[in-house]
Amino acid sequence: MTKIAMTTPLVEMDGDEMTRIIWQLIKERLICPHVDLKTEYYDLGLAHRDETDDAVTVESAEATKRLGVAVKCATITPNAARVDEYHLKEMWKSPNGTIRAMLDGTVFRAPILVKGIQPVVRNWEAPITIARHAYGDIYKNVEIQVPGAGKVELVYTGADGTEIRELVHEYDGPGVAQGVHNLDTSISSFARSCFKYALDTKQDLWFSAKDTISKKYDHRFKDIFAEIFEAEFADAFAEAGIEYFYTLIDDAVARVMKARGGFIWACKNYDGDVMSDMISSAFGSLAMMTSVLVSPSGVYEYEAAHGTVQRHYYKHLAGEETSTNSVATIFAWSGALRKRGELDNLPDLQAFADRLEKATIATIEAGEMTGDLARITTLENPKVLSTEAFIDAIASRL
Repeated sequence: MTKIAMTTPLVEMDGDEMTRIIWQLIKERLICPHVDLKTEYYDLGLAHRDETDDAVTVESAEATKRLGVAVKCATITPNAARVDEYHLKEMWKSPNGTIRAMLDGTVFRAPILVKGIQPVVRNWEAPITIARHAYGDIYKNVEIQVPGAGKVELVYTGADGTEIRELVHEYDGPGVAQGVHNLDTSISSFARSCFKYALDTKQDLWFSAKDTISKKYDHRFKDIFAEIFEAEFADAFAEAGIEYFYTLIDDAVARVMKARGGFIWACKNYDGDVMSDMISSAFGSLAMMTSVLVSPSGVYEYEAAHGTVQRHYYKHLAGEETSTNSVATIFAWSGALRKRGELDNLPDLQAFADRLEKATIATIEAGEMTGDLARITTLENPKVLSTEAFIDAIASRL
């Protein structure tokens, strides 16, 4: 059989632990039998990031800017325990945070709906898409451990030498302090990406932050969104029959729980991280979520929205059978292949991506699924498949 051709490579960012195992299975059994796969490969596994002093992460982001489409495996963001486990030189930053900052993009995450997996929130009938700002906040933070009594100040020194100084806290004893930042240019890109995506998908857009408490930082987000909407998008939204509004994040959570779905919820970086996990879990599973980073320049990076499934990886290393859900990673590949086909005018590649997703959903709806879905499905007598057997079941339908 002649394989489906590609003209421009994808940027392939390999990852860690169980998702790294799944990554290879997906390529071998679902993609390479049908597609003459072309990728520019970057190993973002934690050991190789450490070997290169994290230069490989920067190189992968630069390649994404150059080639336009990337697909990324889940990666470890090390804590102190991981530094010891992997004998790291230092506690490297989140690779996702580095890549998102370099691409200046917005992450759009939406649940993958299948029959037999009912949302925990019974009134949710349509997907809720999380639009997550991909720059700054705690992912680019600076922290200090305060050793004892004293004061911590926030200081700005202008290029002309002018100074703004604010007291953070007077310490009577040891503690901690943290500095976070953001940029007007990045917030503006975030706002425009959200407004454009809402128009493209004909969905209402909500934006939430906490400007009542954060009267300068969060309020700046609110103001930039409002200014750009009124100046550039208000008429188009009215013509499309969709709505934009801002609300406090606690109010947004209450509204989301009562909504039917079918809208975009824009959040700041860490808010979006937490809320996308909440949305995906409530719709079925952390592994049932699409995730794509879209930059203002039209660059796309597709990824699985979940972690590296550490517990299953340790079972795998011990020779025990695992039943790890690979759906989000499959959809990362299908999304990247579809976008590559769209940009390169390759309809066969786009059609293959569609068929891959349909085969994945059909497998689950036929009652063949991994353990995480079997525990929550409304289908009778589901067949629990191992990690490999689930991918093989998809391959047989594909």
